[in-house]
This record gives sequence, C-alpha cells and structure tokens, in this order.
Amino acid sequence: MSDSNNNIHYGGCLCGAVRYTLNGALRPISNCHCKQCRQWSGHYVSATRPAEGIDINDPQGMLKWYQSSPTAKRGFCGQCGSSLFWDGGGSPSVMAGTMDDTGTLTARQHIFTADKGAYYNIEDDLPKYPQSSPPDTR
Repeated sequence: MSDSNNNIHYGGCLCGAVRYTLNGALRPISNCHCKQCRQWSGHYVSATRPAEGIDINDPQGMLKWYQSSPTAKRGFCGQCGSSLFWDGGGSPSVMAGTMDDTGTLTARQHIFTADKGAYYNIEDDLPKYPQSSPPDTR
C-alpha cells in the first residue's frame, strides 16, 4: 500500500513483525551486486531510499542489526529473516521487494558490477558501475 499523493509508502517483513513507513519521495532503485549484498540476500539487492526518513514499527523487538563492515550495518527481521534495511551511516536504504506497493519505483543503475555473480548476466540498458556509483547520483 502507498499514498503516492502524500509520498508515504509502507512495507515490512514476510511475517509482519516489523513494519515501516517511508516518508517523502523515493530515490530510484540502485541494484547492488557486491558480494556482501549477494550473500545477505541470496542474489543482488534492489534498494531505494526515502527523502524524509523511515518510521519503524517493531512492537515485538524483532528488528535486528548486523554490522557487516566497519561503516555499514544491515537490518533484518529476527523472526522470519527478511532482509529489510542497509545503513551506511546516513539515511538507511530499504530493500525494494519488502515494500507493499512497488508500482511507482523505477531502477536507475547497477553498482559493484565487478563483483556480480558468474551465474547471471546484467542485460538491461541501465548504467553499470564496476564499484559504487559516482557521488552525485547516490
């Protein structure tokens, strides 16, 4: 569900224990092919970020954070295991597949393509960056 007129979007984990509200316009999706994202999700990660922040509803305390590098952590549901958030120290990114309604999202790029899995090809026309995207497009 989303209220695109008000730029409010909703989502959550598979079991429903962790729910969130995204406030503000959403950044187009970045598809990350780095090894950590692939190990964490089982494939590459497609993520977006809201302009005005995230409100998390976690009444049972199921949201868990894993410090995956010195500068980044990943949020997931401790009950069902759904991968929900990536936080590199700024505004957290949200895994696009956990949103209730993805109809307004578009993909804009692939990052860390030098690390992609050998078992798949990237065959669309989106910009592809061997490492991170240029600073002005994040």
